[in-house]
Amino acid sequence: MSERIAFPERPSLTAGPIEPAELLAGLRGLRDEVRAEAAATLARWEPLLQRPSYAESARNLASYLALRRTDLRAIQTTLMPLGLSSLGRCEARVMPNLDAVITALAALLGEPAREPLGTEAFFRGEQLLRAETEAVFGPQPRDRDVRIMVTLGDEAATDSTLVHDLVLRGMDCARINCGHDDATVWEPIIANVRSASVTAKRPCRIAADLSGPRLRVAAVADRSGDDVVRVHTGDRLALVADATHVGRGDALAVLSCSHPAVLARLRVGDPVWIDAGRIGAIVEKVSSDRTVMTVTSAREKGVKLRTGKGMNVPRTVLGLPPLTDKDRSDLAFLARRADIISYSFVRDVAGVDALLAELDALRLAPAVAVILKIETADAVENLPELIVHAAGRRPCAVMIARGDLAVEIGYRRLAEMQEEMLWLCEAAHVPVIWATDVLDSLVKDGTSTRAEFTDAAMAERADCVMLNKGTYVVEGVTTLVDVLSRMQGHQRKKTSRLRALHAW
Repeated sequence: MSERIAFPERPSLTAGPIEPAELLAGLRGLRDEVRAEAAATLARWEPLLQRPSYAESARNLASYLALRRTDLRAIQTTLMPLGLSSLGRCEARVMPNLDAVITALAALLGEPAREPLGTEAFFRGEQLLRAETEAVFGPQPRDRDVRIMVTLGDEAATDSTLVHDLVLRGMDCARINCGHDDATVWEPIIANVRSASVTAKRPCRIAADLSGPRLRVAAVADRSGDDVVRVHTGDRLALVADATHVGRGDALAVLSCSHPAVLARLRVGDPVWIDAGRIGAIVEKVSSDRTVMTVTSAREKGVKLRTGKGMNVPRTVLGLPPLTDKDRSDLAFLARRADIISYSFVRDVAGVDALLAELDALRLAPAVAVILKIETADAVENLPELIVHAAGRRPCAVMIARGDLAVEIGYRRLAEMQEEMLWLCEAAHVPVIWATDVLDSLVKDGTSTRAEFTDAAMAERADCVMLNKGTYVVEGVTTLVDVLSRMQGHQRKKTSRLRALHAW
């Protein structure tokens, strides 16, 4: 992340209330400092901006980062009673919003009126975000602003009616998860999506989700040889290089993971999470051939541990390559068949650069977009740089992958970080995908909870919402279209829209 330029402290801007004249002087000083710091950041980013169309967005992102290094709460409290913008919606237009507030405040204090900023210039950021969203996801649907992405399972390879129904009901992007199946399944899925898009007369893009350096349970074995084990709090598990050739010792079961080299990096006291956090464990003992863990978190009735479940080791530096051999193989097949390439478990700019180099080597058209899946604390910390490296070369979106991210950073921090990422991406003019467990009970079981409907409604603040696969996924798409269409009459991003009320 960019280093903070050292500016003089401004006590008057962090302790309120502030007298209007003092506020005006402070805002002008703040604007000058934001402009200077943004220019320094932009100079460092300039070599990365190979897409001329993204330069203006990068400048706004640099300005937003500079602005948000100051505590603005006292400024906001002083501006509101004056009837002026409190800068609470400045993400997409940092400098125009600052200029507008300064111009209005100066007029209130009797300074000669200046020509106000035109509507088109003021809302330029929103236009750039819409353009980037269309570059990634295609034309905006007629009935709503927010797109819908659906993860397709292997049934979509043989059930063309299902795919047609999904497109007809409102699926705007079909997601293929490369963590499951292979090209023999993906190819007919792609064919069915393309055919359904033509038949339904609705555009539907295809996103191929590379597995990335994802840890998964590769094998499980208990004393009877079962590959599914019910795990309870207090049980011991042994993580080994090969679960099929090592005895259990005093552990309930042995398991191996998709990247055995991680064993050498685990240390006593490191947390290990399995199956999206349903099983939590602490490393108790490390030896040359195994790592013994004690389960510290599981439901009272236990959790089934089985092959294929994800693993997270948030305090362990994995040391894995950003792209695996499988990723490169999958990419060679999918790159010319998909419209979007999603990059799982991105951590730093080296990973983004590696993906972009692969895409360039395959001579893919510049219109092929990338999605950065934010699933780790490193990715959150590096997000501004990740966006600029990616969006500077190709259309780009960011997925807030709430499942793994919650495990990696802690559930209590998830809501806060989700909020901050929504703001940052709006400042960068890149679309955000709201993902993981949206209407999950409805999609899987046919019924939903009140909390899930509230979550789906709040997803209108993003630019795309992802549904997972399930028996009732068509009903899920229909319901989500209805919820999103209703909510956009009340809210766009963080802005409340004062539509006439009909309930009273």
